[in-house]
Amino acid sequence: MATLLNKSDLLYTVAEAVKESGWNIIYLNNEHPFKIKIFKDTESLFVRIIIYNITHGGGYMRAENEYRIQWKIRELEHVANYYKTLILGYYQPLNVFAGWDISKHPSPKYSASFQIKVENLEKASVSGFSPCDKGNEEIAIAFRPDFFAEYVRNLEALHTFGESSNDFNILEEVTESETLVNDDIINSVSPPRQKALKLISENQRDKSFRARILRAYNNRCAFTGIQLKLVDAAHIIPVGDETSTDETMNGIALSASYHRAYDAGLITFTEEYNIVYNRNQTNKLEALNLVGGIETFLSNLREVIDVPPDRRDRPHRDYISKANRLRGWNN
Repeated sequence: MATLLNKSDLLYTVAEAVKESGWNIIYLNNEHPFKIKIFKDTESLFVRIIIYNITHGGGYMRAENEYRIQWKIRELEHVANYYKTLILGYYQPLNVFAGWDISKHPSPKYSASFQIKVENLEKASVSGFSPCDKGNEEIAIAFRPDFFAEYVRNLEALHTFGESSNDFNILEEVTESETLVNDDIINSVSPPRQKALKLISENQRDKSFRARILRAYNNRCAFTGIQLKLVDAAHIIPVGDETSTDETMNGIALSASYHRAYDAGLITFTEEYNIVYNRNQTNKLEALNLVGGIETFLSNLREVIDVPPDRRDRPHRDYISKANRLRGWNN
């Protein structure tokens, strides 16, 4: 049986999930229920988090696949309307969360329980996201840490999918497939839920690409070897080009600074996997007195990128050639 996490550890899992989903966090208090602010670029959200460990709970009357959290708050304090309130469970063996709809439980009784099926936790650990129909127009949602921010952003719309069996079935089908939804699928659900469906589908595709790339490169920057959970999944042929794909062979793992430098055409790699830097750009930066740190930046580079052991995951030479043309290396 997995060790249950204390509240401090549960808050840490939330913080790591926020970061893994590409957002930043500010702690607004350290007592449960927790209050945090999450932000990315110009968007920010205030969140109150009620969180418990997910367990089976035992008992001969409980179904084998029914897991739950146990509510242990006697009275829930009022917060400002701009706060989103999350009722969350964390299942440590699979490193997944589950969320329930606070609007369906405005005043839970002390020691009330909230259920979710273990198969939804298992599906979420693989695909990233899995809705569970609880009946009475209510759904619980299991999700991986890297989906945390998208869950919060679309919280209200996602939990209304239980109000329509058609919409719920489409959401369930989309989350079990990596295929990006088209306009026909989006238009087949009720208008208030269309944006949420599109964003979850796009996020699922992006996370799949990222997971495959980081796994192929052992979470190491191919240019420098750095790990430290600072590594991005970069497209070789830029996503803005119509021929770009989410194939693993069109991706490379790069730490954030080198990812930006690669996209900006400051450094690249050849079809033979040799790393080169753009002397013309360096000269232009020097003329602008913006070349500080270039020696350190270049000294961290390998001579040849660190390629995945599986040849099927290695950058495709045709993609490298085209990407270099698109980034102006032949000009």
